[in-house]
Amino acid sequence: MLPKRAEFFELLAAHSERVLAGANAMQRLINSLGDGTQDLAALVKEVNMNEASADQIKADLIEMLHKSFVTPLNRDQVYALTLDIDRVMNAVQDVAQAVAIYNVEQATSESRELALRAVEACLRLSRAIGSLKEKERSEETVNLCSEIERIEEKSDLVIQRAIKALFQEEGDEEAALRAVGLRQFYALQEKVIRCCKASAQMIEEILIQNA
Repeated sequence: MLPKRAEFFELLAAHSERVLAGANAMQRLINSLGDGTQDLAALVKEVNMNEASADQIKADLIEMLHKSFVTPLNRDQVYALTLDIDRVMNAVQDVAQAVAIYNVEQATSESRELALRAVEACLRLSRAIGSLKEKERSEETVNLCSEIERIEEKSDLVIQRAIKALFQEEGDEEAALRAVGLRQFYALQEKVIRCCKASAQMIEEILIQNA
Protein backbone atom coordinates (compact mmCIF):
# COMPACT_ATOMS: atom_id res chain seq x y z
CA MET A 1 0.00 0.00 0.00
CA LEU A 2 1.18 3.49 -0.78
CA PRO A 3 1.21 5.85 2.21
CA LYS A 4 -1.10 8.80 1.96
CA ARG A 5 0.48 12.16 1.22
CA ALA A 6 -0.59 13.46 4.62
CA GLU A 7 1.31 10.77 6.50
CA PHE A 8 4.72 12.16 5.54
CA PHE A 9 3.78 15.64 6.68
CA GLU A 10 2.20 14.31 9.88
CA LEU A 11 5.40 12.48 10.81
CA LEU A 12 7.58 15.50 9.97
CA ALA A 13 5.31 17.67 12.13
CA ALA A 14 5.38 15.15 14.99
CA HIS A 15 9.17 15.01 14.73
CA SER A 16 9.49 18.79 15.05
CA GLU A 17 6.98 18.84 17.92
CA ARG A 18 9.20 16.45 19.91
CA VAL A 19 12.11 18.80 19.29
CA LEU A 20 10.10 21.76 20.56
CA ALA A 21 9.02 19.84 23.66
CA GLY A 22 12.64 18.92 24.33
CA ALA A 23 13.77 22.52 23.86
CA ASN A 24 11.13 23.73 26.32
CA ALA A 25 12.37 21.25 28.92
CA MET A 26 15.95 22.31 28.22
CA GLN A 27 15.03 25.96 28.76
CA ARG A 28 13.31 25.16 32.05
CA LEU A 29 16.43 23.26 33.09
CA ILE A 30 18.73 26.20 32.37
CA ASN A 31 16.41 28.74 33.97
CA SER A 32 16.25 26.59 37.10
CA LEU A 33 20.00 26.35 37.64
CA GLY A 34 20.94 27.76 40.99
CA ASP A 35 17.45 28.47 42.31
CA GLY A 36 16.56 24.98 43.58
CA THR A 37 12.96 25.21 42.42
CA GLN A 38 13.02 22.35 39.91
CA ASP A 39 14.10 18.73 39.87
CA LEU A 40 16.99 19.07 37.43
CA ALA A 41 17.36 15.32 36.91
CA ALA A 42 13.68 15.10 36.01
CA LEU A 43 14.09 17.85 33.41
CA VAL A 44 17.08 16.08 31.85
CA LYS A 45 15.00 12.90 31.78
CA GLU A 46 12.20 14.82 30.04
CA VAL A 47 14.63 15.95 27.34
CA ASN A 48 15.91 12.39 26.93
CA MET A 49 12.37 11.02 26.63
CA ASN A 50 11.59 13.50 23.87
CA GLU A 51 14.82 12.56 22.10
CA ALA A 52 13.89 8.87 22.26
CA SER A 53 10.43 9.63 20.91
CA ALA A 54 11.93 11.76 18.13
CA ASP A 55 14.29 8.91 17.22
CA GLN A 56 11.34 6.56 16.79
CA ILE A 57 9.56 9.06 14.56
CA LYS A 58 12.74 9.47 12.51
CA ALA A 59 12.93 5.69 12.10
CA ASP A 60 9.28 5.56 11.02
CA LEU A 61 9.87 8.31 8.47
CA ILE A 62 12.91 6.62 6.98
CA GLU A 63 11.08 3.28 6.81
CA MET A 64 8.19 4.96 5.01
CA LEU A 65 10.62 6.50 2.53
CA HIS A 66 12.12 3.09 1.81
CA LYS A 67 8.72 1.50 1.24
CA SER A 68 7.20 4.27 -0.85
CA PHE A 69 7.35 4.42 -4.64
CA VAL A 70 5.85 7.90 -4.63
CA THR A 71 6.51 10.66 -2.09
CA PRO A 72 4.80 14.07 -1.79
CA LEU A 73 8.18 15.83 -1.85
CA ASN A 74 11.56 15.00 -3.28
CA ARG A 75 12.69 11.82 -1.52
CA ASP A 76 16.23 13.06 -0.87
CA GLN A 77 14.96 16.33 0.54
CA VAL A 78 12.54 14.61 2.91
CA TYR A 79 15.41 12.43 4.10
CA ALA A 80 17.71 15.44 4.49
CA LEU A 81 15.07 17.41 6.42
CA THR A 82 14.46 14.42 8.70
CA LEU A 83 18.17 14.27 9.53
CA ASP A 84 18.29 18.04 10.04
CA ILE A 85 15.44 17.86 12.56
CA ASP A 86 17.21 14.97 14.26
CA ARG A 87 20.37 17.10 14.60
CA VAL A 88 18.36 19.81 16.36
CA MET A 89 17.01 17.26 18.83
CA ASN A 90 20.47 15.81 19.45
CA ALA A 91 21.86 19.30 20.03
CA VAL A 92 19.09 20.01 22.58
CA GLN A 93 19.93 16.77 24.39
CA ASP A 94 23.65 17.65 24.35
CA VAL A 95 22.89 20.92 26.14
CA ALA A 96 20.82 19.18 28.81
CA GLN A 97 23.51 16.57 29.44
CA ALA A 98 26.28 19.19 29.44
CA VAL A 99 24.85 20.81 32.56
CA ALA A 100 26.29 17.93 34.58
CA ILE A 101 29.35 17.37 32.39
CA TYR A 102 30.55 20.96 32.78
CA ASN A 103 29.15 21.32 36.29
CA VAL A 104 27.06 24.36 35.39
CA GLU A 105 25.54 25.27 38.72
CA GLN A 106 24.33 28.77 37.95
CA ALA A 107 22.85 30.06 34.70
CA THR A 108 24.28 33.29 33.33
CA SER A 109 22.08 35.87 31.67
CA GLU A 110 23.63 34.85 28.34
CA SER A 111 22.85 31.16 28.81
CA ARG A 112 19.27 32.05 29.68
CA GLU A 113 18.98 34.23 26.59
CA LEU A 114 20.43 31.51 24.37
CA ALA A 115 17.95 29.02 25.81
CA LEU A 116 15.12 31.43 25.00
CA ARG A 117 16.43 31.92 21.46
CA ALA A 118 16.63 28.15 21.01
CA VAL A 119 12.98 27.72 21.99
CA GLU A 120 11.97 30.59 19.68
CA ALA A 121 13.82 28.94 16.79
CA CYS A 122 12.37 25.49 17.53
CA LEU A 123 8.86 26.95 17.75
CA ARG A 124 9.19 28.59 14.35
CA LEU A 125 10.69 25.43 12.90
CA SER A 126 7.72 23.43 14.14
CA ARG A 127 5.30 25.95 12.66
CA ALA A 128 7.16 26.05 9.34
CA ILE A 129 7.04 22.27 9.02
CA GLY A 130 3.37 22.30 10.01
CA SER A 131 2.58 24.70 7.16
CA LEU A 132 4.78 22.93 4.61
CA LYS A 133 2.01 20.64 3.39
CA GLU A 134 -0.13 23.54 2.16
CA LYS A 135 1.24 25.39 -0.86
CA GLU A 136 -1.05 28.34 -0.23
CA ARG A 137 0.84 28.89 3.05
CA SER A 138 4.25 29.03 1.38
CA GLU A 139 4.69 32.72 2.17
CA GLU A 140 4.04 32.00 5.84
CA THR A 141 6.55 29.16 5.73
CA VAL A 142 9.20 31.38 4.13
CA ASN A 143 8.62 34.07 6.75
CA LEU A 144 9.05 31.55 9.57
CA CYS A 145 12.32 30.37 8.04
CA SER A 146 13.50 33.96 7.76
CA GLU A 147 12.67 34.50 11.43
CA ILE A 148 14.83 31.51 12.35
CA GLU A 149 17.73 33.02 10.44
CA ARG A 150 17.27 36.33 12.27
CA ILE A 151 17.20 34.50 15.61
CA GLU A 152 20.48 32.83 14.67
CA GLU A 153 22.01 36.23 13.90
CA LYS A 154 20.88 37.54 17.29
CA SER A 155 22.33 34.49 19.03
CA ASP A 156 25.70 35.22 17.43
CA LEU A 157 25.73 38.58 19.21
CA VAL A 158 24.84 36.91 22.50
CA ILE A 159 27.70 34.45 22.09
CA GLN A 160 30.14 37.27 21.37
CA ARG A 161 28.99 39.12 24.47
CA ALA A 162 29.19 35.98 26.58
CA ILE A 163 32.73 35.10 25.50
CA LYS A 164 33.89 38.68 25.99
CA ALA A 165 32.55 38.58 29.54
CA LEU A 166 34.43 35.32 30.20
CA PHE A 167 37.74 36.83 29.12
CA GLN A 168 37.17 39.93 31.22
CA GLU A 169 36.72 37.93 34.42
CA GLU A 170 39.74 37.42 36.64
CA GLY A 171 40.22 34.61 39.10
CA ASP A 172 42.19 31.56 40.15
CA GLU A 173 42.78 28.36 38.21
CA GLU A 174 39.44 26.93 39.29
CA ALA A 175 37.65 29.99 37.94
CA ALA A 176 39.56 29.65 34.67
CA LEU A 177 38.45 26.03 34.34
CA ARG A 178 34.85 27.06 34.96
CA ALA A 179 35.17 29.66 32.23
CA VAL A 180 36.46 27.04 29.78
CA GLY A 181 33.54 24.76 30.61
CA LEU A 182 31.05 27.59 30.29
CA ARG A 183 32.45 28.51 26.89
CA GLN A 184 31.88 24.93 25.71
CA PHE A 185 28.38 25.07 27.16
CA TYR A 186 27.62 28.26 25.22
CA ALA A 187 28.87 26.58 22.04
CA LEU A 188 26.45 23.69 22.54
CA GLN A 189 23.59 26.10 23.08
CA GLU A 190 24.51 27.96 19.93
CA LYS A 191 24.57 24.68 18.00
CA VAL A 192 20.85 24.16 18.68
CA ILE A 193 20.05 27.40 16.89
CA ARG A 194 22.50 26.73 14.06
CA CYS A 195 20.84 23.35 13.47
CA CYS A 196 17.45 25.07 13.35
CA LYS A 197 18.85 27.42 10.71
CA ALA A 198 20.09 24.46 8.64
CA SER A 199 16.61 22.93 8.85
CA ALA A 200 15.04 26.22 7.78
CA GLN A 201 17.35 26.40 4.77
CA MET A 202 16.34 22.89 3.74
CA ILE A 203 12.67 23.88 4.02
CA GLU A 204 13.36 26.88 1.77
CA GLU A 205 15.05 24.57 -0.75
CA ILE A 206 12.00 22.30 -0.70
CA LEU A 207 9.70 25.27 -1.29
CA ILE A 208 11.77 26.48 -4.24
CA GLN A 209 11.77 23.07 -5.91
CA ASN A 210 8.04 22.59 -5.37
CA ALA A 211 6.94 26.11 -6.30
